[in-house]
Amino acid sequence: MCLEEYAYILDYLPQGLVEERRIHRKPIAYAVGEKEFKLFELIPKEGAGLLTGDRVYIGKDLERRTKIAQVKRRISYDKLTHAAQSELPYVLLEIVRRQEKRFVEFFNNAQPINIRFHTLELLPGIGKKSLKAILEARKQGRFTSFKDIETRAGVHHPDKLIAARIELELSDPHQKYRLFVAK
Repeated sequence: MCLEEYAYILDYLPQGLVEERRIHRKPIAYAVGEKEFKLFELIPKEGAGLLTGDRVYIGKDLERRTKIAQVKRRISYDKLTHAAQSELPYVLLEIVRRQEKRFVEFFNNAQPINIRFHTLELLPGIGKKSLKAILEARKQGRFTSFKDIETRAGVHHPDKLIAARIELELSDPHQKYRLFVAK
């Protein structure tokens, strides 16, 4: 079991949730994990000025938590604020770009699911024609970057395709296949 160590802030509510009727509402932040893309509700430390897109440590080592006091709970996509849902595609794209090597390896190693369907076809925008181009390009050698995938396989913006798939896995809990998001 892998635990998230870092998360990216999607929304920060310094005054807390409006639905809370308490007089002393506590600040709250919503975030997405960096490795398994889990969604979290976080309790920030007092005075921790968080901004959308900030990368924060949420791991077990409390000494390293400079901005987050507590991981309150793991949440589903529908529990995010509208602002967090709106920011999610941009933050996911940033995460994917920062982990380019990881996702290029996905293109290099993806295998068929069955005789008629390939894992790569789960990416939005990849159909039979694009799949054939990717598989032909892989025969010439491993991909080394997103740019290499674009150049050799003709797949435009592979980083955006990965980010879109992650967002789909987060927003639709009934996805049969999960490529990137932990259950």
